[in-house]
Amino acid sequence: MMIYNSTIQNLTFNSRLLNKEMAVQIYLPSKLPSSCSVLYFLHGRSGDENFLRDIGLQQTMDRLIEKQLIEPMVVVAPRMDNSRGINSSIEVEIAKDSRGVEVNRGRYEDYFISEVIPLVENKFFDQCLMKDRYVGGASAGGYAALHYAFRHPSLFSKVGGHMPALDLSFDLEDLCYFNDLEIWEKYDPITIAQTSILNMDVKVYLDAGDQDEGGFYEGCKVLANVLLSHGVEVQNHIFDGHHNLAYIHRNLEKYMLFYSGKS
Repeated sequence: MMIYNSTIQNLTFNSRLLNKEMAVQIYLPSKLPSSCSVLYFLHGRSGDENFLRDIGLQQTMDRLIEKQLIEPMVVVAPRMDNSRGINSSIEVEIAKDSRGVEVNRGRYEDYFISEVIPLVENKFFDQCLMKDRYVGGASAGGYAALHYAFRHPSLFSKVGGHMPALDLSFDLEDLCYFNDLEIWEKYDPITIAQTSILNMDVKVYLDAGDQDEGGFYEGCKVLANVLLSHGVEVQNHIFDGHHNLAYIHRNLEKYMLFYSGKS
């Protein structure tokens, strides 16, 4: 029987950069220790800030903390819309991809870096020393987490791409986000890893299902090889499963052990 008394909180705020109300969902340990780490965990393209509830994160974290397998940690899921987490447009707008799916365009990278992170850390770390900052995510959220970590190397000490939406080429479906190949390469984690000076201290975790419908295990393999060639510490795993929330839920404990430093 679970006795650990954590909470899930939902916060809303008015984003100046996106000119609309946005939200974050936050897992809080029962008591913040004197120093604590924070993980920003990003949802996929069809998700929202309720990602933490959808994958059963509270139950997994409580169980691991109760068993003293990990230290208490704050976990944050910000609403990212269907944006891929990039600065795709100065003005906020809705476009459609080649399949007719709605895409959110705007300054989503700036929103995450300049609004979400300060909002969370000013509120919850005013009396608690922040030990480490991590970023991870699933599918499009995993893609965003990787390019955030590589484009802002001083901000994060660990990054996880869980079934990350890593495409190996630019195609028509990408036009609604990136406009052209140059912008696509600017945000492509593989291209960034090949051409940029990376933080050699960052630890990277990649994984995808062996039946992933997007074949994203191929992108993970390419990225892992690039990172290894640059001397970056990286794990790359292929687990059983498809490209869905059930896959994330099934492997969530492995992810939290990675972020906590236990694996």
